[in-house]
Amino acid sequence: MIIRLDMQSELPIYTQLINQIIEGIASGSLQPGEDLPSVRSLAADIGVNLHTINKAYTLLKQEGYIQIHRQKGVVVNPDGMPPATPEFEQKQAEQFRPLIAEAICRSMDKASLLQIVESIYEDILHGKKENA
Repeated sequence: MIIRLDMQSELPIYTQLINQIIEGIASGSLQPGEDLPSVRSLAADIGVNLHTINKAYTLLKQEGYIQIHRQKGVVVNPDGMPPATPEFEQKQAEQFRPLIAEAICRSMDKASLLQIVESIYEDILHGKKENA
């Protein structure tokens, strides 16, 4: 999996990294049990601070996407992904709300918004990157 970071983005680097790893898992590019680079290795490869990678990995571990072992290193959770709990669904609704509000402010209709969501969903399932 190739990590692409936008150093000019307002989105923090650790968040970009989290998003790309989760998308890699969702698309099947990263399989359960697959090794991920160590904190040091990934930091050196993409040219960012160790603490940035460590923060991303820590948050991914807390959410159940990865496991961190002292001897084995970092792996995609071999037991599969965490389920969509009511708490997860609530978190998703909170994240979608401002995006939907902005779309409404810009006069985007519901069908157009749903078409974008469906398109992104299909792109991720089939391993396509946005703007590819």
